[in-house]
Amino acid sequence: MTAPVVGVLGLGVMGAPMAHHLLAARGALHVWARRPASATELVAAGATWHGSPRELAAAVDVLVVVLPDLPDLEALLDGEDGVLAGVTGRLLVVVCSTVSPDGIRNLDARLRASTDDAVRVVDAPVSGGEEGAVAGTLSIMVGGSTDDARTALDVLAACGRAEHLGPLGAGQVAKACNQMIVAATVQALGEASVLAERSGLDVGRLLDLLGAGYAGSRVLDVKAHRFATHDHSPSGAARFMVKDLGFAAAEAERTGTSTPQLDVLRATFTALTDAGLGDADTSVVQRYLAELPRTV
Repeated sequence: MTAPVVGVLGLGVMGAPMAHHLLAARGALHVWARRPASATELVAAGATWHGSPRELAAAVDVLVVVLPDLPDLEALLDGEDGVLAGVTGRLLVVVCSTVSPDGIRNLDARLRASTDDAVRVVDAPVSGGEEGAVAGTLSIMVGGSTDDARTALDVLAACGRAEHLGPLGAGQVAKACNQMIVAATVQALGEASVLAERSGLDVGRLLDLLGAGYAGSRVLDVKAHRFATHDHSPSGAARFMVKDLGFAAAEAERTGTSTPQLDVLRATFTALTDAGLGDADTSVVQRYLAELPRTV
């Protein structure tokens, strides 16, 4: 079987390093992004730049989308330079963005209906942050039909560990669960670091010690230095948690699931975003909590 031709739409914090791994693994890659400068290193390494989403779609069999949310993709689908204008055969759209489970299902239904099933969708949100994208160690949660998911798994293997978890939307439900755990861990680390520092402890030494026990986690490994040094410089923007936790809440409502901790987490990340801290790393919850008065 001939290997599919692969393209990447979106070359931001996550998309660019993922594209580098795909190029290295496949020997060829087609790319487009709103900022041509973001593709400079990829093109120098051998990737092919296209002048529009239409041109990109016309050149590939599999289109890996790494954009913040579905509206960002929807804006690039239609019009004379949109993705759909470039479709000449079958196209698999692999959405690595974190989006609504219902939204991804609705997108697939719309694209299938408008292209006579030529365009299909697989959801494949990722976890591991910028560090995981650069290292090629992302956890990739795939939802879709068996055949389409198999193709996505083969393509995305270069970026980390990809698992097919169920039908379309399953990947997004898995990512919602992931974000609940990540947000809870980040908030716990924020509270603990503020408490420890005010009590006279060395936060860096404390977190290093705790990492060897039950409090250890991948989140702690990656973000401990941020809490120890109050470094909340942008990486994974905290404001995206508002969106992600909203998707989790919608799925909880759909399934009749009680989520008391999720409700607290949504309130925290919504409030810190409203306070102007949303563009900082999620570890900025430390600063937000430090500025809150204690309530009984």
